Amino acid sequence: MRQLNLNLFIYPGGHHEAAWRHPGAEPHRVLDITYYQQLAQRAEAAAFDAVFFADGPSLPGNVRYASRFRLEPFTWLSAIAAATSRIGLIGTASTTYMEPYNLARLFASLDHLSGGRAGWNIVTTGAPQAAANFGLDEHPVHARRYARAHEFVEVVSALWDSWEDDALVVDPASGVFADDTKIHPIDHVGESLRVRGPLNTPRTPQGRPVYVQAGSSPDGRAFAARHAEAVFTAHQTLADAQAFYADLKRRVKDEGRDPDLVKVLPGISPHIGSTEAEARALQRELDELTQPEYSLQQLHRLLGVDLSGHDLDGPVPRDLVPTGGRHDHGSRFEVVLGIIERERPTIRQLLHHLAGARGHWVTAGTPEQIAGRIEQWFLGGAADGFNVMPPYLTGGFDVFADEVVPILRRRGLFRTEYAGSTLREHYGLPRPAGRSS
Repeated sequence: MRQLNLNLFIYPGGHHEAAWRHPGAEPHRVLDITYYQQLAQRAEAAAFDAVFFADGPSLPGNVRYASRFRLEPFTWLSAIAAATSRIGLIGTASTTYMEPYNLARLFASLDHLSGGRAGWNIVTTGAPQAAANFGLDEHPVHARRYARAHEFVEVVSALWDSWEDDALVVDPASGVFADDTKIHPIDHVGESLRVRGPLNTPRTPQGRPVYVQAGSSPDGRAFAARHAEAVFTAHQTLADAQAFYADLKRRVKDEGRDPDLVKVLPGISPHIGSTEAEARALQRELDELTQPEYSLQQLHRLLGVDLSGHDLDGPVPRDLVPTGGRHDHGSRFEVVLGIIERERPTIRQLLHHLAGARGHWVTAGTPEQIAGRIEQWFLGGAADGFNVMPPYLTGGFDVFADEVVPILRRRGLFRTEYAGSTLREHYGLPRPAGRSS
């Protein structure tokens, strides 16, 4: 029977922009590795597929009002690996601001030391301020970033396959440590990259880490259809999620790949209470802790429109929002535009809507209601599982694990224990065949 895939998306403090101010949060621990290790252990005890850690190579705007710093994911996930044994470890790394050889080494090392639990969230980086951190005058345009990303993934894949599976011999009797006839340079010379290889690390337990992609623009969908094995995405309505799901699965099939082997995982940020009124009160409590200055800057980043001089309790001025053309946050721009056109919110209502999870699905209800909504999306052709994005940590995840997961299990929708030990096994993905002489 088909079952849900669930990841815990860990964001310092939680996914609501005011999470760190909530009385149940632990903001003093956001630089304490035991905080993250304990979260991962909690998710592993609930048999989650993976923990996911987002990253970006620049400081996001306005750290004054929110926990917006970044911890480097390979160090962080290595510490998580040492404190867990089964849960997958998905980290973000940029094809625009990293080199493929170094990235291939980092993820191969993580896959080895974790026993086959690594996943690579492939991003091209949307933040233009990153360019100046790498000696560039300007951020590469969207299409150029994706062109490099395609080539980058091909190079990294070749590096991970540059050792045949049986190249590592380790035979003291013969004195042969590795069969160097089974270790191959890749000799890649392309439009953006030149890499000779081979990798200086043997092929990993999973063959390759799981390829994850986040981005729902047309370029992002084309990229996912060709490369991704799991896709993180953001949708506000069941209908939008169903349309994305059908489109992506069709694109995967058109690429000659099996659509069942590409997992579509929308984000869900659930506010959970013993009654629906209690859940909505929690949501309001968090919304009322937001800082309008921060929220307006985030909206400016997503829409390209500065509404700081407008009445917060007046309607969003739709005529000021540009349509057509390319936007740095293309798919997320469309999500926000959809909210404006569908719900006609005031500016304050829109800010509160986005405060919950930056455009991901925010919902409030009892454990039964949350489980029912997850089931509706899962069985209704909208999702293969979810990135669970607790509004605050750690309590926002504890209640999901303690009260929602058992309901999903009773309905036969989620595992009671792990059947395998690698992330590929959790996702039901085959180990890719390696190179042969």
